[in-house]
Amino acid sequence: MTQALSNHNMRTSVELPTSNPTERLGTLMPAEGENGVFAESWYPVCLSSEVSQGQVRGERFLDGKIVIFRGDDGVARAMSAFCPHVGADLSIGEVTGNHVKCAFHHWEFDGDGVCAKTGIGDPAPKRARLFKFPTQECYGVVWVFNGQTPHWDIPQFEIPDDKLSVRAYRWPDYMNCDPWVFAANTPDMQHFKVVHQAQFSTEDPHAAVDWHDWGFRYKIIAQHQKGIPIEWTLGIMGTTLFWQEGPYDDFWIGGMVGFGLPEVGKHELFAILAVEDEGEEKVAERHAMSEMLMHRTIGEDTDILNTIHYRPGALTKGDTTLSRYLDFLRAYPRSHHSGPFIR
Repeated sequence: MTQALSNHNMRTSVELPTSNPTERLGTLMPAEGENGVFAESWYPVCLSSEVSQGQVRGERFLDGKIVIFRGDDGVARAMSAFCPHVGADLSIGEVTGNHVKCAFHHWEFDGDGVCAKTGIGDPAPKRARLFKFPTQECYGVVWVFNGQTPHWDIPQFEIPDDKLSVRAYRWPDYMNCDPWVFAANTPDMQHFKVVHQAQFSTEDPHAAVDWHDWGFRYKIIAQHQKGIPIEWTLGIMGTTLFWQEGPYDDFWIGGMVGFGLPEVGKHELFAILAVEDEGEEKVAERHAMSEMLMHRTIGEDTDILNTIHYRPGALTKGDTTLSRYLDFLRAYPRSHHSGPFIR
């Protein structure tokens, strides 16, 4: 009996390259944590609903850990997580009044991170302080600024808050790249047209992009997937916040996505969706549509972001705005004042 040979056992011709590049184009972008510093931007760290009055919770942040607690005054505060006495983790402590109390020796720290008293009554050492972060609570998300003084505020939607129905979401999985990588999708107009299948009604609006010291904004008029018309103003603040607002078909949608940084080399998504409050039935329908768009859009980007090795090289005319944003990122201020306290 004759046995057929498999293709793997047959001799085939050798395929040789006609030519190979001699060097790779472009340079690597500055990574978060490189040289021990991080972008001075607002980072989302938890949902407002995750820290109720009288509660303290711990969150990974940058290359360490912080605590967020809400005292009797209802204000959410963020500070370094480790007690300056002997290093106990304050996230297993408790809130008393507007103080956070360490579980180990019952030292208490006030809203400025100053040790207000010790458990046994010894005078509080003057140097016993927590690192207090600038904190802002907006649209159901608690944001923490990496730096001493914020450069910009979380933006507000064009429609007044009292006329909106707003929902906030925390994405269940981390993305395997720095926050700015996701932010760079917004100035990448090729990305909108190819990945998300938006058909612009005009030429790419590179010349119409409104740049400022801490980001940019521009307007797109396009046909979205399934031919649905959109007329959105969108932009990026710093390295960690995307926002957009405007009509989707016959109703208005506002959206923000904050990119948290729970550890080096990863980021976490916090999404805010807003629709006009025009009755329970319309609100329910519009939120359902907004959530579908959010899941679809993030889903289209997920595999790309989780595998990308971002290195801008052979850019084209279509990358005009992206190229400028990459220059913006290279020059963006970085620091890590909290480093000795959160690790």
